[in-house]
Amino acid sequence: MENHVDLSSYKELLVFLTMAGIVVPIFRRLRISPVLGFIVAGVALGPFGLGRLADQFALVRALTIGDVTEMAKIAELGVAFLLFMIGLELSFERLRRMRKLVFGLGAAQVCVCALVIGYCAYALDVAPAAAVVIGCALALSSTAIVMPTLAEKKRLNTASGRVAFSILLFQDLMVAPFLVMITLLSATAAETGLARQLLTTLLPAFVGLIAILGIGRLVIRPLFNHVAQARSTEFFVAACLLVITGTGVAAAAAGLSMSLGAFIAGLLLAETEYRREVEVTIEPFKGLLLGLFFMTVGAGLDFARVVAQPLQTAGIAALLIVAKAVLLYAMVRTARFKHAAALEAALVTAPAGEFAFVMLGAAAAGGVVEPGLASQLMLAATLSMIAIPGLAWAGMRRTQILAGADASTQLEPDKGVTGVAGHVIVVGYGRVGSLVGDMLVAHKIPAIAIDGDSRLVGRLRAEGCKLGGDIYWGDASRIDFLRRCGLSRARALVVTMDAPKAAERIVEIARKERPDMTIVARARDAAHATRLYELGASDAIPETIEASLQLAEATLVDIGVPMGLVIASIHEKRDEYRALLMPTDGPTRQRRAIRMSTRIRKMQRGRSEDARP
Repeated sequence: MENHVDLSSYKELLVFLTMAGIVVPIFRRLRISPVLGFIVAGVALGPFGLGRLADQFALVRALTIGDVTEMAKIAELGVAFLLFMIGLELSFERLRRMRKLVFGLGAAQVCVCALVIGYCAYALDVAPAAAVVIGCALALSSTAIVMPTLAEKKRLNTASGRVAFSILLFQDLMVAPFLVMITLLSATAAETGLARQLLTTLLPAFVGLIAILGIGRLVIRPLFNHVAQARSTEFFVAACLLVITGTGVAAAAAGLSMSLGAFIAGLLLAETEYRREVEVTIEPFKGLLLGLFFMTVGAGLDFARVVAQPLQTAGIAALLIVAKAVLLYAMVRTARFKHAAALEAALVTAPAGEFAFVMLGAAAAGGVVEPGLASQLMLAATLSMIAIPGLAWAGMRRTQILAGADASTQLEPDKGVTGVAGHVIVVGYGRVGSLVGDMLVAHKIPAIAIDGDSRLVGRLRAEGCKLGGDIYWGDASRIDFLRRCGLSRARALVVTMDAPKAAERIVEIARKERPDMTIVARARDAAHATRLYELGASDAIPETIEASLQLAEATLVDIGVPMGLVIASIHEKRDEYRALLMPTDGPTRQRRAIRMSTRIRKMQRGRSEDARP
């Protein structure tokens, strides 16, 4: 039986995956955002690049992107996944803490930049509706490039990084209203009348929004509870994809954007114990789909226009960067930030962003903006985005020169990322981990707890976690998960799991990530403790030894030995055992392990004899 396969159906997918395997490693090695690589690849392999030669050469036709429309349908999920991740990072507490920056400075940036850019467009004989859309679209910055760039350069926890994040956050919140605005300004609205269009657009959107929020609150958490109890990675991935695409499709059916539906899903999951595990699970999908989105954007750009009108297109990009940078600098300085922080934040957020493509594309499709003008503005936006890594580097260097050794440009770690600052991460929150947590609370040390038992985590969250941080469900043996829990800023890591292999894996990856961090691990016996020390544990506590020491302490105190002498001797014995457990090579380690086991047996026999009446 013959199997007929239409190989052309897979061509765009293969081209994209090939570019993902080539572009990302090269651009990461050059310390440039892969987003720019995908845009460049899309331009080169799109119908306006090498695709112009597709009809003449069969090999070129096989290596280029022919059907951009089909790719765009899937690529839209990239923006939806991005907004879902943004929703996951939000919380009411975080918004309350940053309300002045987000809703003050962020709102001022969007309003002022949109007004200035829109007025300039209107002054150049652009229609009023088109000028409004252009102003709003170009006022936004690139979250997909700026945030990874700042994170890679470790600038997120500086004053400039905090300002940039606040501005980007408010911009992301405004994307959905802007898209609704474009729908209202479209040609359909002009034909049917604004009042009727408002009714037919906003009423279903409002009903759909309420339905998504209501049903989401009732369904999403029980769904993840059910999936987590199955302990299946595949089902958990499927549940994440179902929630994102399901809410996105529901929002689209209600006349809203898929991105807004995904954003709401992120908000609903942000307050649950599954938040960190969902972030780690979705991150690869978000990266790939965003890459596909930017590659599709690049494929739709005709850089022949840049060659035909180089000064005009490049001039628009340069004027956009300069105008936004000046306005942003003035507003940040007005917010009483120092010159260095204001300059760096202004430079990094001055270029246009990825949502300019979404808004201008929708405006062109709806007849609000003339397609040729929209294409030229998207080209200018692309040129400005390409400059982001260079502008970020220049801003950082200028900040370092101006600030010198002055630490005032630095702020405390962002508590919105981990929930706490200078915290302790406790992996395993059963009977041992909960006691560790109680002692941390008693000494007012904030902590984050992680456990793989969804019932336990749900019960503790329902009772009200008393830690300075929060408790999450997830797999702590994944370094990405630990990073999401703030491993880079943690004061210490405590591993209390009773699964030896899992504990060893966690200690190993945490030590590689943080060579300077204190890592305390629970060990099953002396041999396991030695193995944990080999993997990088600062302290490994064998259950048998600690139980024996505590029983010996109780025995000595009960028979009348002074408490001070007992405590001193117990500490001395503990240090002796720690020295014996430290790893060595070859026969020496074997002899130490045998000697340690013999001593423990003798101590246990002596304890039993002392306890006899």
